[in-house]
Amino acid sequence: MSEPRYRDPAAPVAARVRDLLGRMTLTEKVGQVNQRMYGWHAYEATPAGHRLTDAFRAEVAAFDGMGALYGLQRADPWSGVTAETGIGAGDGARVSDAVQRHVVENTRLGIPVLMVEEMPHGHQALDGTLLPVNLAAGATWNPELYEAALASAAAQLRARGGHVALVSALDLVRDPRWGRSEECFGEDPYLAARFTEALVRGAQGPPGERIAPDRAAVVLKHFAGQGATVGGRNSAATELGARELHEIHLEAALAGVRAGAAGVMAAYNEFDGLPCAANRELLTGILREKWGFDGVVMADGLALDRLVRLAGDPVAAGAMALAAGTDLSLWDDCFPRLAEAVDRGLVDLTALDAAVGRVLALKFRLGLFEQPYTGQRPPAAGPRELSERLARESVTLLAHDGVTLPLTARTRIAVLGPNADSVPQQLGDYTAPQRPGTGVSLLDGLRAAAPADTEIVHARGCDLVGADRSGIPEAVAAASGADAVVLALGGSSARAAETHFDANGAARVTGDPGGMTCGEGVDLAELALSVGQSALLDAVAATGVPVVVVLVQGRPHALSDLTGRAAAVLSAWYPGPWGGRAVADVLLGAAEPLGRLPVSVPRSAAHLPVHYNGKDHGYRGYVDQPATARYAFGHGLSYTTVEYAAPRLTRPDAAVTAFGAGRDGAPVSCVVEVRNTGERPVRETVQLYVRRVLGGTSWPRVRELRGFRRVDLAPGEAAEVTFPVDAQVLASVSRSGDRVVEAGEFAIGTGPSSAGTREARLTVHPAVPPCGRR
Repeated sequence: MSEPRYRDPAAPVAARVRDLLGRMTLTEKVGQVNQRMYGWHAYEATPAGHRLTDAFRAEVAAFDGMGALYGLQRADPWSGVTAETGIGAGDGARVSDAVQRHVVENTRLGIPVLMVEEMPHGHQALDGTLLPVNLAAGATWNPELYEAALASAAAQLRARGGHVALVSALDLVRDPRWGRSEECFGEDPYLAARFTEALVRGAQGPPGERIAPDRAAVVLKHFAGQGATVGGRNSAATELGARELHEIHLEAALAGVRAGAAGVMAAYNEFDGLPCAANRELLTGILREKWGFDGVVMADGLALDRLVRLAGDPVAAGAMALAAGTDLSLWDDCFPRLAEAVDRGLVDLTALDAAVGRVLALKFRLGLFEQPYTGQRPPAAGPRELSERLARESVTLLAHDGVTLPLTARTRIAVLGPNADSVPQQLGDYTAPQRPGTGVSLLDGLRAAAPADTEIVHARGCDLVGADRSGIPEAVAAASGADAVVLALGGSSARAAETHFDANGAARVTGDPGGMTCGEGVDLAELALSVGQSALLDAVAATGVPVVVVLVQGRPHALSDLTGRAAAVLSAWYPGPWGGRAVADVLLGAAEPLGRLPVSVPRSAAHLPVHYNGKDHGYRGYVDQPATARYAFGHGLSYTTVEYAAPRLTRPDAAVTAFGAGRDGAPVSCVVEVRNTGERPVRETVQLYVRRVLGGTSWPRVRELRGFRRVDLAPGEAAEVTFPVDAQVLASVSRSGDRVVEAGEFAIGTGPSSAGTREARLTVHPAVPPCGRR
């Protein structure tokens, strides 16, 4: 007897899906769109090793199969999985194969289960290699390096038996009070789109029907607008209009879809009164019909249960989400009851089949029917080195007196502050417990990298939170005898064992935050450094010793004017385990500061919003204070000086058609000369911005990032940097929601930041086809 068509690896995926769907019962279909179980409940540690639990076996039996299993290898305080009870690197493939073998061998059709894992900045599992958080990746302005790091992380995940990586990419830092700011690439849609493309290419590989055994299917989080919740409060409402949604919050998602992302996760927030998981216009109208996305839409944890308030009961809530375009549940009580929804006439079987088909298609693309088991694979190459490179390139020099850094020829350096000697406070949220000895703190990094005759002294000075000043005298004493002070301040997303959590895993912090100042569920009303940190800074600055402030942080803290108090200010967005060595290299001059701000740094929370690309209404700001950011998006200094010439357009008449070409059809480019006028080499990030001056069908923004190039310059060297001025650069969202080039006058600006551009004028004539559907 011949094998069924769905078992034929040479058959097209669509044909295999159709064949398998035709053989499935309603119960089996419902099982495929569910991932009800927390993966850490599927096994238990015993003296003889890890064994599968009865709860897991019962779950498989209930639906004669299992669609997906979330977090089999997750370890953190929320899951309660520790280094003693969890699955280490040496056991990951074996345990995942045991899970898979039970599903394949004990179900009628033998459909493999998807192993879904969190990979926010490396696999969230014991012995998983951590990367700097996304905000640090965005600060590198180096998508190619990030792509390489994600390829390594995905290979590590697959080598341990994971198949699907959940990665935050689609949210933007529009309000830095939001605790999940660290999970974003920044505040700008163009920058986020370039990193989202890199993420998909790196983790998943090139677009195609198959996903290689050393790559992971990517589910992009969160679709859409979650970074714009009211007041920066996690999972709160959004007050986005359709234009703001399209212009700002859909760009990264569109880039990820075009790069071939296997899935997206519907966000918790609502848009126009409907939660995203039940928003048909968003999930079907835009995502599937306009963009042509054919991958999986996953609900966020317990998000479908929230729909009961609208739908009336769990059965109707599940039907509502399925009809909107949600394919796969996450822990909720609604999708498990889809069979009841069919019986009640609330679900069309064709809609259920479409959702099941998308889940099955992903399993075929991953090759799980041919190779359901992982076996033994060699470890992924280079994740630690790539993590450290990302950290080093993310360090951003915000202010400098021109003489204090690098810290060469200093014989005694005082390393002070609550973030000076803590690896956990460098790591960010969604982090598994680290083995003893993993990572390098800033203090240890400086001790290891400083010349042998340099004395390094240390005092903590204060806690991250609170107003206790009892440690300040010791810190002042250490500073007084030093040639320079490195003062490590900022925040922490380190979750303690005693942290309380909501049902979906978000930290619940009330009253004393226990040192946690950032992360999911840790939203702040006040962005300034704590009273204790501010007092420490003032006391150390009063010694007259040059102070270098290093901000280890997961969000941009509001900064007062530090002129006269700090000789230099650097931001080290949670740089990961080896971030201490990376920051030390920059401080000591072994590496140049390459980072550029992916977000605007506010003066205070009262100034919000300060993102650079707001609507251009010409408001003057406040009477009592400037309304501008303390440091603008794109800003970042180096240890040398760089001069920019005025940009010039290659078309002398500066007039182009709506196709982005000259009136004679020749391409148009913007060219700018940059020159290193200092004594050290530099890698300069040249930025291209567009500002619409006249014309268009909607009110313009102040300016919008449309390109960036990194160029290496030796001392005294100059180079010309060229940007194409094409339809992708000039396009904006029309009234119909399509991206088109509209006639009018544009200012094309280049410079080192959004606040430091010089411009050339460009006229665009009518004659307009769309440059891409939205």
